[in-house]
Amino acid sequence: MGVLWLVTALVAAVFPGLTLRVLALVVGLALVAGGMARLVGAVRGRGDERAAHVLGALASVVFGCLALAWPDVTLLVVAVVFGARTFVFGCARIVEAVRAAHEGGRRENEGVGGGRGWLHGWPRTAAMAASLVVALALLALSAALHRASPSPTAFYTRPASVPATAGALLRSEPFTRAVPASAQAWKILYTTTRDDGVPAVASGIVLVSRSAPAGPRPVIAWAHGTTGVASSCAPSLLQKPFEAGALPALDQIVANGWVLVATDYTGLGTAGPHPYLVGQGEARSVLDAVRAARHLATVHLSDQTAVWGHSQGGHAALWTGQLQPTYASDVPLAGVAALAPASDLTGLVSNLNTVPGGSIFASYIVTAYSQTYPDVSFNRLIRPEAQAQVRGHASRCLAEPEVFVSVVSSLLADKPIFATDPATGASGARLRENTPTGQIQAPLLIAQGENDALVLPAVQQGFVQQACKRGDTIDYRTFPGRDHVGVVAPDSALIPLLVTWTQDRFAGKPAPDTCS
Repeated sequence: MGVLWLVTALVAAVFPGLTLRVLALVVGLALVAGGMARLVGAVRGRGDERAAHVLGALASVVFGCLALAWPDVTLLVVAVVFGARTFVFGCARIVEAVRAAHEGGRRENEGVGGGRGWLHGWPRTAAMAASLVVALALLALSAALHRASPSPTAFYTRPASVPATAGALLRSEPFTRAVPASAQAWKILYTTTRDDGVPAVASGIVLVSRSAPAGPRPVIAWAHGTTGVASSCAPSLLQKPFEAGALPALDQIVANGWVLVATDYTGLGTAGPHPYLVGQGEARSVLDAVRAARHLATVHLSDQTAVWGHSQGGHAALWTGQLQPTYASDVPLAGVAALAPASDLTGLVSNLNTVPGGSIFASYIVTAYSQTYPDVSFNRLIRPEAQAQVRGHASRCLAEPEVFVSVVSSLLADKPIFATDPATGASGARLRENTPTGQIQAPLLIAQGENDALVLPAVQQGFVQQACKRGDTIDYRTFPGRDHVGVVAPDSALIPLLVTWTQDRFAGKPAPDTCS
């Protein structure tokens, strides 16, 4: 036995990340097995103790199931279990001590013998009942969170035969979820290429007003904001596909008769990896979605295209403007609107430690970069103790209820997830590689909330200054009192500006330039 403990200690020291992953399994199984053993033992217990044993055993089994269901928050589960049990045990001991002293005095005064009444064990029974209630409530919440998560259907599966040309429409079907009554929509699957030029497939949504005038209609190519990096996080899969990626002005898009072409990007819905903040991969998905939408028999797209994007999508929009002349000259751009864009990636990553829940976004970046680039090592970047947490974050969608678990886990963590500075070494080089530093020929609208804690206004200002020096035509607007998401909220002053700016670009009017 001593040798076994020495070997266990050595494994824990050399492979702490593995040890923590195994801990989830060990704790979960131990709680379940211990609970089952206590349940069997309860049959032999005394009448006034049997109920407490049964309730405690059931609570232990439920807590064990929770530990197995949420391995990245197992330590939190352990803390809750032992904290709750310690608190309950202490309260029960105090109540029993007071009751024993009271009954001892009464027996001394009345000369009554020391018999055990049927209420003798009520404090312990009540405590175990409370533990079971808490466990069942957490189990119900866990079931609800898991049940709410979508899964990709057969529609997103790559066909056996795929054209070699990027932008080919592979399949389409009507789409109705959260679509305005005055509009109609279709879900599409199309060909594209990854950042390294490898052929891939992506999905998306095409939407247009039912009363749109006949003839070619201008296009809004929407690059959605962060929804996650797991395949189930495609906006076309989510319950609120347009809200999930923070699409602004949907009603105005419909009212203007514009065609909305909203890519999911590769790796969301379709097979991964997802190019989260990988500029080439994002931009190719955006441009090829427009090409594919042109093949829909029910919609007639014009050559006028404006790109909108928020946050991650703002990064994708900037890259779309930068890449379009060489990758998709057949998709000319009338304008690019980047709203709170992730424009300076090293600045963004360096700020994540100061943002509540920043480890969730950091987990998305590390997961995507380590899957995309062979020289970016997940194990070297992430502390062993944080690896289970990071994998848990990466498995959940930002717009789905399960993210509540990631938020709690992130807020309770007392250390950064990184083992080394991600802005240095191979990861730093890749972040700089994916910062959009090339010139954009199309007119630019860049919007920034002055209270944005995720994409800092000072960092955005620095990016705009450099883009002005490159010769970009930029209308740079800042919005007081608006944070990262608030800048695209329905009541934001950005919304009428964005719509008017886009109307002017489609009308061919000269673009405003605040660089001068």
